[in-house]
Parts: sequence; C-alpha cells; structure tokens
Amino acid sequence: MKHFLRVLTQFFVFLYCKCLWRTLKFVIRKVTGRCELQRICYNNKPGARRTLKIESSLRFSKNELLQSAVSAHPDSVEKTIDDIMTLKKINPDTNPQLGISLQASLFQIVGYRNLVLEVEKLRREPYDCENAEHEEMLLKLWKALRPETPLTGRISKQWCEIGFQGSDPKTDFRGMGLLGLHNLLYFAEHDKAAALQVLHDSLQPKHRPISLGTTSKLSKAEWEKKKFDKAIGYSFAIVGINITDLAYALLVSGALKTHLYNVAPEMPSLAHFQQTFCYLMQEFHKFWTEEDPSDIMEFNHVRAKFHKRVLKQLKNPNMTLCPHFAASDLHLVNL
Repeated sequence: MKHFLRVLTQFFVFLYCKCLWRTLKFVIRKVTGRCELQRICYNNKPGARRTLKIESSLRFSKNELLQSAVSAHPDSVEKTIDDIMTLKKINPDTNPQLGISLQASLFQIVGYRNLVLEVEKLRREPYDCENAEHEEMLLKLWKALRPETPLTGRISKQWCEIGFQGSDPKTDFRGMGLLGLHNLLYFAEHDKAAALQVLHDSLQPKHRPISLGTTSKLSKAEWEKKKFDKAIGYSFAIVGINITDLAYALLVSGALKTHLYNVAPEMPSLAHFQQTFCYLMQEFHKFWTEEDPSDIMEFNHVRAKFHKRVLKQLKNPNMTLCPHFAASDLHLVNL
C-alpha cells in the first residue's frame, strides 16, 4: 500500500511539473502580458536572486535556444539575448531594461562556468620544480610571509616556518596543484597584514577568552588544564591548501553562485575566487580559535563544521561573503 501511494505521489508530481506548471505559466503570461523571464527580471533586484532564477528558467526550458543560452560563449552573449528577445516576441525598444538585465545575468552565468574551468585547470596542473615561473611564485610566497628572513636554500627546513610539512614544499601541492600556490600567494600579497597575522597566530596560538558562563560549566581540574595548556596551532600553508580544497568544492558544487552572483556585476573572475579564499582563510582562523580544539587531530572535525556553516550561509540568496580588502582593486559590490 505504501509503495502504491509513493508511486501515485510521484505520478502527480510528474503531472504537475510536465503539464499543470506549464499550463499555469501560459495562463500567467496571458494575464500579465509578460513571459517568465520578464517577470523574473522585473520582480527581482540584480544579484543572485535574479540570476539564479533566470539560470533555472533557461536550463529547464523545453526550447533548445533557451537551454543553450547558459552555455553561450562570452562573445556571443549579446547575440543570444537578441535571439531570446526575438523568440519571446519582445520589442527591445519598449523593453530596453529587460535586455540589459538579461545580459548582465547571462554574463554571470557563463562567467561562472568559465571560472570553474579555469580553476579546474590550475588544480590539475602539478607543481614543477623545473618550471621557472612555478619556482618564482614559491619564492615570492616566502618573501611575502618572511620579508626579513632570507631563505638559506631552495630545499630548506625553513619552509616549515610558514607551515609546509618538509624541506621541499612541492610535495604539499599534490592535492590542489598550482591552485593552492596561487591562492596562498594571492593572500600573502593582496591582504598581507591579515596573512601575516594569521601566520603569526597559527605559530603562537592563544585560547579564546573564556566567558563567565563557560567557566561555571568547567570543573576545577578542567579550568586548571585550560588555564595552563598551550592552545593548538596549525600549519599555515597546509591549512591554506586545505581551505583551497574547501573553496574549490564550494565552487564546483555551485554553492558559491550565491556569493559570486552578488559581488560580480558581470563575469566572475579568478580574482573573485581568490578573494573568496582569503575571506575563508580569515574566517576559518577565527572559527578555529573559537572552537579551541584540544588536539590537532580534531582538524577534520572543525573543518567539517566550518564547511557546514558556510554552506548554510550561502543558502541565503542575499548572502555576500564580503572580504575587507584594503588593497583590492576589484571594488566588491553588494548588489
């Protein structure tokens, strides 16, 4: 009986999606005189809320032109918009704002897709110590994070000072390839003060301040242990590569669309992604301090909780993970 009811429910859902919903859209268009794309553009402010609805409308359309619009080349976006206006029989002279709104959203959609491809390419490119550009980036990272300390050699235990595992950092880039190095260097150069502070705190961690309410819950033995034990630090570079993996997962899954559609007026770029990484690094550092783990083995647990929190934030279509970059030249805007 339960199986029959489940099948019956699925049938009605299918019927609604395939027939009733399309009929309802047809009726609404006749009543309002506007197609679905017009209603979305006129009823939603610029940003993620509008672009996500436009993307969904195009992607699930039965028309091949509309379906292919989300995969358009950036150079053909304007022509694609003209084709959509013609298909929908919308006069651009009497609806000038519609074309502008659709174009901005479509640039965001195709830009996000291209950004995923660009990030994936960097992730798949392995660090090559025979490549002069790769080596130069690595040395720039050292100089940015240890400006007053000369590196004694390319292979050196000094790399552990900025959070690599051994004498040769190239082995730590295996998981994220060049993407990890690009992100770390961007953080060190474009938000240097924050990067140096996070590095310093990771080497000399302190317990977060314990509130009176928390103190009352601790036994005397626990209080004494907390009072005298050293807080747990972490390896800056290794965590940076790990947070790169987290940012990559958010991007590929589409979760970052909310943020990037809100901060990039047109096409999201690699710099937008790298600024998001910088924000996540700073926020994870704060989260780690708040969690105040008793052992480095808790790292994966803390990271999972942090990932879950970010995902929850990004479910809000108005969410903007706004990093505060004094050195930024991108002028992030909350639309």
